Amino acid sequence: MILSVALCYMAAIEAQTQKRLAPNLVFNPSFEEYRECPRKIDALGTLTIVDAWYQPTAGSADYYNVCGSKDCGVPKNKLGIQDAHFGDGFCGIYCSKTDYREYLQTQLKEPLKAGEMYRVSFYVSLSEYSSGAMATIGALFTNERVGDTVRSVLMNKEVRHLAPGISQTIASYYEPQIVNDYERVLTDTKAWMQISGVFTAKGGEMFMTIGNFFPASQSNVVDLDSLTYLLPGAYYYIDDVSVVCLGCREDDAVAAMNDTVAETAVADTFQVGSKFVLRNIFFDYDKSTLLQQSYNELQNLLSILRSRPTMKIEIGGHTDGRGSNDYNQRLSENRAKAVVDFLVSKGIDPKRLQYKGYGKTLPIDTNATEEGRAHNRRVEFKILSL
Repeated sequence: MILSVALCYMAAIEAQTQKRLAPNLVFNPSFEEYRECPRKIDALGTLTIVDAWYQPTAGSADYYNVCGSKDCGVPKNKLGIQDAHFGDGFCGIYCSKTDYREYLQTQLKEPLKAGEMYRVSFYVSLSEYSSGAMATIGALFTNERVGDTVRSVLMNKEVRHLAPGISQTIASYYEPQIVNDYERVLTDTKAWMQISGVFTAKGGEMFMTIGNFFPASQSNVVDLDSLTYLLPGAYYYIDDVSVVCLGCREDDAVAAMNDTVAETAVADTFQVGSKFVLRNIFFDYDKSTLLQQSYNELQNLLSILRSRPTMKIEIGGHTDGRGSNDYNQRLSENRAKAVVDFLVSKGIDPKRLQYKGYGKTLPIDTNATEEGRAHNRRVEFKILSL
């Protein structure tokens, strides 16, 4: 069963009470929500502690907050000095004088609607420790997650099947819908500079990636006497991100949800003993570290638990058939516990939550194919009481 069925109905009921302009579609737009205070800048690290945001490549995006360590503080940190544009936190990425790149990625609250115009806005500030400035920072919107294991420009790698058993990978540059003007080099190290624009959605765009999608030769890179040249490239702080539908109103979204979700269906969904697969829960490979790509699915579960304050659930972890019984049992239990820990960190009473690892004992598909194994690697929640 799908969590979004229940969530759509609950959101519709709440929104019917008033009509407002369409809201910001970005979760945690100013990076104020986090799992723990940032402690260090790691050149090979992974962005895992700021809610809803993550890095789509091996380029290591960074998080800063007033609660952070000396390396990751606000306003002073290892890579520069800057106050937040809003609140206490912001992120930072290399857009670079070379083709080394770092990016930020997030999943929007809902897919973009075909034919609707959206206004996109975010703020950047150049670190004074940089060795140059550039212009072409932008925002890319895609229907699916995009990413790679590289530390260079994020490319669109399309696999073309030429004949049975013969394929070719064609790499091309992505074309972000919103790009700062080439002639407007982003040079300010004191104030925040806004990057904004409007585009018409093709429909279904669900993921936003922020960064520089152009090679250095096409990024209008300039040297500045005011910079200290302590860093090997152009490093920018990012804050205050928004995506807003210009022609939509909140009541339009409610009407659309009411067309597809019936109250009776929702009522039948929640029963003691019912199980729900949380499909979009992601962990580090062979680890129980919960990745930020899981944020939207976890928000769905949080919404259900908050709307039904007496509901008690069990989080169950499952693995595929590879590996020993003992290893899979430990891994599945640790992953289930990681989900419970997240829910508790967001204010859910731990007395309402249980977790259990089932290892590879309860497959829902074959373990003979990669697709089947992917189905078996899952997290479920089961309703214990209402």
